[in-house]
Amino acid sequence: MRIDVHNHAFPNEALALLRSDSAYGATFDGPRVSFNGSSINMRPVNFDGAAKLEQLSAIEIDGAVLSATPVLMFTGLGEQEALTLSRAVNAGLAAMAEADSTRLRWMAHVPLDHPDLAVTLLEEAVQAGAVGVEVPTRIDGRRIDEDDYEPFWAAAARLRIVVFPHPYENEPHPGLTRWHLDNVIGNLLETTVTAERLICAGVLDRHPDLQILLAHAGGFFPYQAGRLRHARSVRPELAAAPVDPWTYCGQLIFDSITHDAAALRFLLDRVGRENVVLGTDLPAPMAPEKPITELCDALGEEATQTVATTNAARLYGFAA
Repeated sequence: MRIDVHNHAFPNEALALLRSDSAYGATFDGPRVSFNGSSINMRPVNFDGAAKLEQLSAIEIDGAVLSATPVLMFTGLGEQEALTLSRAVNAGLAAMAEADSTRLRWMAHVPLDHPDLAVTLLEEAVQAGAVGVEVPTRIDGRRIDEDDYEPFWAAAARLRIVVFPHPYENEPHPGLTRWHLDNVIGNLLETTVTAERLICAGVLDRHPDLQILLAHAGGFFPYQAGRLRHARSVRPELAAAPVDPWTYCGQLIFDSITHDAAALRFLLDRVGRENVVLGTDLPAPMAPEKPITELCDALGEEATQTVATTNAARLYGFAA
C-alpha cells in the first residue's frame, strides 16, 4: 500500500468553527474562506475523506497521513480559542480518516504557543487515534527548540509519535518577496533552520526516541549539513553542539518532495532509503503531478517500494 505522509486537509469541523466564532477573524465569499492572512478555495478534497481517497487513487497512491492545512496553525490565540480550534481540527481529521481507516491516518493539531495545553491535547489526540503531530516551525518569532517547548518534546518522545514541523509564516526575508520565492526557497530554509537548531540545542539528544519528519526533502539540510559539521570543529559558538549532524538520520525522516530526479537519488544515497517517505503536499498546487511515476523513474521499483510503502507502514502503522 503506497502512503502519502505529507497530505493536508481542512476539515468541516474547523470550517464550521470559523463560521460561527468571530474570534478567528474569518470571512467567507462562496467557497472561499479568508483568515490568518491567507485564503483557501474549499473543495471536497480539503474536507471529505472519500474525495481525498479518490484523488490519491488517481495518482496511484493508496492512502495518506492527513495533517491540517498549515494556515490552520494559528498563533497568538487565547487558551480557550486555541483549545477549541485544536479540538475541532482533531475531531475533523479523525472523521475524515473514518472514510477508510485502513487507508487514512491523521496527525494531531496542537497549540504549541501554549505548551502545557499542547501536551494535554497531544495526549488526548493520541488516545483518539493520532499517529503524529504537526507543528509550526516558528511561533511569533520564537523557535520550537527553545526551553519553553521542552514539555512538548518530552511528551512526543514518550508517546512515540512522529513530529512534523511544517513551515508557515516564514521569517521575513527581503530577497524572497517576489516570484513566490517565500515558498520556493523560504519553506526549505525554514525546514533547514528547524532541523539544525533541534540538533544544536540538544533536543534530539535529550529525547532519543523522537522522530522528526522534515518537509520538502529536508530543505537544504541533506546538501549542507556538512557545513554545520565543519563549523562545529572551528567555531566556539558550537562548542556544546553535537559533533556530527549526520548521526541523526533515523531520528530525522525526510519526505520525497524534491521535484528533481537527481536530487531525489542523492537524498536516498545521503540519508539512507530507510529514512525517506513518500510525500506530495496535496492538495496544494506545489504537489508533483505524478509522484509515483517520478519515484519509479528516479529510483526504480525496489527503492520506490521502500519509500512509498515499507517506511510509512513502519512509522504510521499501515499494512505493508
